[in-house]
Amino acid sequence: MTEDRQTPSRHPALDYHEFPKPGKLEIRATKPMANGRDLARAYSPGVAEACMEISKSPVEVSRYTARGNLVAVVSNGTAVLGLGNIGPLASKPVMEGKAVLFKKFANIDCFDIEVNESDPVKLAEIVASLEPTFGAINLEDIKAPDCFIVEKLCREKMNIPVFHDDQHGTAIVVGAAATNALHVVGKKFEDIKIVSTGGGAAGIACLNMLLKLGVKRENVWLCDLDGLVYQGRTTQMTEQKAAYAQASDLRTLDQVIEGADLFLGLSGPGVLKPEMVKKMAAKPVIFALANPTPEIMPDQVRAVAPDAIIATGRSDYPNQVNNVLCFPFIFRGALDVGATEINDAMQIGCVEGIAALARATTSAEAAAAYEGENLTFGAEYLIPKPFDPRLLATVAGAVAKAAMETGVATRPLPDLKSYKESLNRSVFRSAFIMKPVFEVARAAKQRIIFAEGEDERVLRAAQAMLEEGTGKPILIGRPDVVEDRCEKFGLSVKPGRDFHLVNPEHDDRFRDYWSTYHELMQRRGVTPDLAKAVMRTNTTAIAAVAVHRGDADSMICGTFGQYLWHLNYIEQILGDAKRQPQGALSLMLIEQGPLFIADTHVFPEPTAEQVAAIAVAAARHVRRFGLEPRIALCSQSQFGNMQSRSGQTMRDAIALLDSVPRDFAYEGEMTLDLALDPALRERIFPNARFEGAANVLLFANADAASTARNMLKTCANGLEVGPILMGMANRAHIVTPTITARGLLNISALAGTPVQNYG
Repeated sequence: MTEDRQTPSRHPALDYHEFPKPGKLEIRATKPMANGRDLARAYSPGVAEACMEISKSPVEVSRYTARGNLVAVVSNGTAVLGLGNIGPLASKPVMEGKAVLFKKFANIDCFDIEVNESDPVKLAEIVASLEPTFGAINLEDIKAPDCFIVEKLCREKMNIPVFHDDQHGTAIVVGAAATNALHVVGKKFEDIKIVSTGGGAAGIACLNMLLKLGVKRENVWLCDLDGLVYQGRTTQMTEQKAAYAQASDLRTLDQVIEGADLFLGLSGPGVLKPEMVKKMAAKPVIFALANPTPEIMPDQVRAVAPDAIIATGRSDYPNQVNNVLCFPFIFRGALDVGATEINDAMQIGCVEGIAALARATTSAEAAAAYEGENLTFGAEYLIPKPFDPRLLATVAGAVAKAAMETGVATRPLPDLKSYKESLNRSVFRSAFIMKPVFEVARAAKQRIIFAEGEDERVLRAAQAMLEEGTGKPILIGRPDVVEDRCEKFGLSVKPGRDFHLVNPEHDDRFRDYWSTYHELMQRRGVTPDLAKAVMRTNTTAIAAVAVHRGDADSMICGTFGQYLWHLNYIEQILGDAKRQPQGALSLMLIEQGPLFIADTHVFPEPTAEQVAAIAVAAARHVRRFGLEPRIALCSQSQFGNMQSRSGQTMRDAIALLDSVPRDFAYEGEMTLDLALDPALRERIFPNARFEGAANVLLFANADAASTARNMLKTCANGLEVGPILMGMANRAHIVTPTITARGLLNISALAGTPVQNYG
């Protein structure tokens, strides 16, 4: 119905679950356990202190234990999606999968609990008894009507959120998709006729949600295997179905579908026939959510109703209604405010957040994850994709806000804006360390010119700059290409209105630009004709001239091409006696913290003088991030024990640095392990100049620096910010072709720092 649990092919799927170790989950300690002291704190006697604090004040349990971020996924396996009543043991892979999704999308820890109990009352008693362990309960894959009973009893007995995702998660995503579908077709909830198939947990919950959104109960026609649910019917009836019984002589789906605006299918394959679709209203909305085979295939709908809006539960068609858009984020918001329940207001907040996000410009990260798909809001993009990182802050923030406003939050947030920023920092790994840089850039609002303005990543970065308020983008590109690509990628920005565009094929300043370039280069063999050709074809040179003339404050290039090629033109045009490249600095964000690598691109074999200059420049730039630099000059040699070329270069560089007082910590020459392991360094060289791990690694050649940078990216899941071109008074930066739109946004913020502050 809603979650895509199709088996891609038998053996790869089984291998995925078996190797390299069985299952999809493991438990890891979050505190050190390296010695007797750690043991005494983790268990006896130290653990008693935490126990006594919780005994005195139960609310402290979220302070001293993992309960505040711990959810139980509970099932008895009686209604596993697509598999039926396979029992609790066979349902375990599904519940493990649910737990993995909680962790992946919202960083919520989960235990999957499969219970061998079919009696709903007894099952509810078992679940309720788990309250001391968990911050919330996610009920999963329990058959109807038992699921209604279990959830009702648990909610009555428990003072933590209990959420049956098959019901409410499906309903929330359907509500968001329906909100946007009606927006596209120009209809309103209060005016539409709905025909639904499936009177199970998900179907009833979806109808209940649609009523909350404005649908009139008399306009809802519910059908099941026995046809229309009508007043007086006695077969296969439940209390939940009876709430939607119609006073009508009609009996079949074929009869009631006439004039329907929305078909909601949560039943089985082939239920809705093409001839029935023909009877629906103009611009019908069809949610065929049975999985893996929907009630009707999208191509069958298109054949008879080309103007239809279609959603399914499958990932291989547009508009997949997938619970993962909801449940991780609604639990995140509920846990973070200590909610005692997930109420209607919180669910509607979730609906509105998901719907609004689809109508906003698609994030660069989602576009990269779903490359080749059209993610522009419209008939084939009604709801966001699960890998859109903005879901966390948008949905969890809306849920937390609703919980506080309705009085169910036991730990209200002091500042909702700060909370959402913290969620974004957990998703966008660079957000926290880049915060001071963005703040300076917002105040300065510098003009940043992008040499490759037709690139999708650049266009997305330009839009993000405008949204963040960090600067004024200028793009170099052909107007028709830029306009077409903005439309293609669903971007709201337009050249001329939102940003200035430099057209290399025709710009009123062409003569001024080539004349400037010729004046700078006439004694280096550049003729007027060559200067004209360069200013027509070389966007890096055009950007550099723009900065030189004062038409822009800084430039960014390098989304394609070789680094040193770009650097050549930047040196020609922007270099002078005071401004020369002093190396490239890459900030690597790894699990242990930020680590800077230099020089990754500029000097293949730097001299001692160049190494010293790189160290001085790196110290300035590290402080831009609010950090105090500890620079290790790295070599195979450590503190004079080898007479290698790199060791001698680093020793000479240390001597140069020592020749005048410095306001930053540095040490070397040393091997990488000594730089990062203070205990080892203390044993080998107890008189080192700084304590703790180095946060800047300065290498004796670009091969070593580049290898370290790429090893951290590939082996340590490091995220790069940069490279930052040092020494050019912050007037130019050269990125690498692998950079993302988010990376370009980060570089634009760095470029947007006033040039007088940093070199």
